[in-house]
Amino acid sequence: MTETDEFWNRFIEKTGRSPEDRCAGDLNFEAKGFVGDEMITLVLSGKKTAFFTSWATYAIDQEPLPVSGELYIVLDRSGKARCVIETDSVEVVPFNEVTWPMAEKEGEDENLGAWKEKKQEYLEDEGAILGFEFEPDIKLVYQTFTVVYKE
Repeated sequence: MTETDEFWNRFIEKTGRSPEDRCAGDLNFEAKGFVGDEMITLVLSGKKTAFFTSWATYAIDQEPLPVSGELYIVLDRSGKARCVIETDSVEVVPFNEVTWPMAEKEGEDENLGAWKEKKQEYLEDEGAILGFEFEPDIKLVYQTFTVVYKE
């Protein structure tokens, strides 16, 4: 049994969740300009309660979009399980329609302009690797979540 499996089992035991609950996968939060495990600190402190992913990554990988209620184990950069989050909501939104209240929930930027600049650069880099072009109306998958377990 791996350390991640043991972490999941402690989550089930300590929260009273059903053993039938399944982990949808693991997540590793990373962002340009953040080093080490600053992102984990934002998640664990409750400052980061949302994130955006390009819709193209799901389409290219032919993966279904996440859904409300899914549970994920959040890993730090060393691969150690740090918490379990539950997806609250998922919506597809064009980049140019993201509002500051949405972007602010990522907990990384001081204003919408800074968020857009950083996110556009990230999407351009990702597109160069995966084979899509950044457009102002590129579709993003916006997920909000709640930390439901941490040690």
